[in-house]
Amino acid sequence: MSVSQKCQYALRAVLELAKRYETGPAKISEVAEAQAIPIRFLEVILNQLKQGGFTDSRRGKEGGYTLIRSPRELTVGDIIRFVEGPLGPVECVNGKPMDKCPLRGDCIFFPLWERVKNAVTEIYDSTTFQDLVDEE
Repeated sequence: MSVSQKCQYALRAVLELAKRYETGPAKISEVAEAQAIPIRFLEVILNQLKQGGFTDSRRGKEGGYTLIRSPRELTVGDIIRFVEGPLGPVECVNGKPMDKCPLRGDCIFFPLWERVKNAVTEIYDSTTFQDLVDEE
């Protein structure tokens, strides 16, 4: 599974907000500069994260974006799933109907795809944004 550029921007934006979690709202321009994200993309991404219940915003001189949840409670997997969808490498392990698959029920690769999905999920879901802030 490849993580899209949009998802990478979302992860970097959330990381920057996590770094500023205790200090208050961050302006879009500050997040964009700190994480090398084009402002136009960042505006769209932060708005989507707000609609998804991950961020909040305040207007005005002291305004900006903040995380709604603590960085200790927010995982990389939460953001990737929100932006990209399920974490599995192929549709059949993501719970999608396998009507079009000629090997339905008899695919030698299915257990492999499940192991890949489980390994990736474990890594993403066990990594919080606080972990990343501490690592930095």
